[in-house]
Amino acid sequence: MSHGTADPVEPDVLVHTEGRAGFLTLNRPRAINALTHAMVRTLDAALTAWEHDPAVETVVIRGAGERGLCAGGDIRAIHDDARAGGTATVAFWRDEYRLNARIARYPKPYVAFMDGIVMGGGVGVSAHGSVRIVTERSRIAMPETGIGFVPDVGGTFLLGRAPGELGTHLALTGAQAGAGDAILTGLADHFVPAADLPALAEALTRLPAAEAVALFARPVPPGELAGRRPWIDACYAAATVEGIVERLGDSGVPEAKDTATTLLGRSPTALKAALAAIRHARGLDSLESALNTEFRLSCAALSSPDLVEGIRAQVVDKDRDPRWTPATLAEVTERDTAAWFAPQPTGELGLTPAEGTDR
Repeated sequence: MSHGTADPVEPDVLVHTEGRAGFLTLNRPRAINALTHAMVRTLDAALTAWEHDPAVETVVIRGAGERGLCAGGDIRAIHDDARAGGTATVAFWRDEYRLNARIARYPKPYVAFMDGIVMGGGVGVSAHGSVRIVTERSRIAMPETGIGFVPDVGGTFLLGRAPGELGTHLALTGAQAGAGDAILTGLADHFVPAADLPALAEALTRLPAAEAVALFARPVPPGELAGRRPWIDACYAAATVEGIVERLGDSGVPEAKDTATTLLGRSPTALKAALAAIRHARGLDSLESALNTEFRLSCAALSSPDLVEGIRAQVVDKDRDPRWTPATLAEVTERDTAAWFAPQPTGELGLTPAEGTDR
């Protein structure tokens, strides 16, 4: 990777084929490969080109640099667009969510190297794939409630199908899942040591995806969530966010009490919308239906004060002291939450369920 100002600028997505595989390398390593609208378009164009190309039998997505596959969408750009009352973010989400659905139903093996940090939009371009690889460095999360947002890119659909209430816990807290927990919760399929990824990539140029992965997959390392599931399932079964926080605080489990403190630092509005979204997604039969709902929620968040404030506090000013509006869970009414699920002035996403989406 070249650095220095005199070097030619490389594209933000490197697209090339080798042997029987097509490789998509997200190439903004200094930003942990955060997604821009142009990158989404490039990924979609490559999938279009390769879908009916018999020479490309497998698609591989990976991230440049050592830090991770993708830290999510470019939230600083979203912050600036929201402050300006622009429309660029809505257009970005429209194309991004369509890409997420396309990945889920892609007719060829879509192998995602979920190494390092994989968050938000990074989950969207990887966890809907048919072959999802994690490593000992994987840190997978949907941390949206910490910036006044809700899990999107199909995150409510994925987390809504996790065992027990583990998905609810990950959605509300934004907690990071390592390799073992990612596989336990259905966000990934196979564990491969990070040092073996280059050799796996080479094998994918010669062998069918299943054969190549089988050569390098290793036993899944233990995670943390299985041991926490008794208190997670008990506490997150409460009907409301207030009830969840109360149960966590009263549980007598130190980790649960710490989790209650974590939740009280998140956007109250986002927490209530996220809980409703996860529970709504459990009753849906397709990823597309969940993405349609998430598009409404995202557009509602864009016009709410908490998204701009959350990004300001976490990314722009980095004071880690967001001032949420409303400031408490008690001030967020059921009517407020329901309004996020209503049709927005920005229009509908309009995805229709397609065969092959339900993994």
